[in-house]
Amino acid sequence: MPIKVIDLKEMARKPDARRTTLMNGPSFNAFFHIYLEPGQKDEMHCHNADGTFYVIEGECTMHFPDGGQSVLKPGMAGLITGGSFYQLHNSGDGPMVLLGHHGRPSQEMKTILYETRKELIRPGQENGRGEAPKSTTILV
Repeated sequence: MPIKVIDLKEMARKPDARRTTLMNGPSFNAFFHIYLEPGQKDEMHCHNADGTFYVIEGECTMHFPDGGQSVLKPGMAGLITGGSFYQLHNSGDGPMVLLGHHGRPSQEMKTILYETRKELIRPGQENGRGEAPKSTTILV
């Protein structure tokens, strides 16, 4: 489908709301990203592609390895170049709802952890050959 219209606020109200791929094209992927609980955060990491996070609802604090941070509120966006480490944190008092985008199709995406500089392989994550990739050291 070349055009897709979605209501992210409606998606966020569903009881089973979770990260969902919205579109996976040949040169980018877009996704719905939600942290339901205040205080919820991910690991400090980077990706091998540029990315954008647009805040729909809630408050997102982006933390950086140097101790810096930026607070994003509804209507604000974080624009991230590939290889830049960051951490997303739901710093509000309700769900944090984001529209995300990466400049590669999802099957080419890599998530690199800051602490180990190794690729994060989540349970069930597979590469294009139907097998889970081995952990890979990547220097960023």
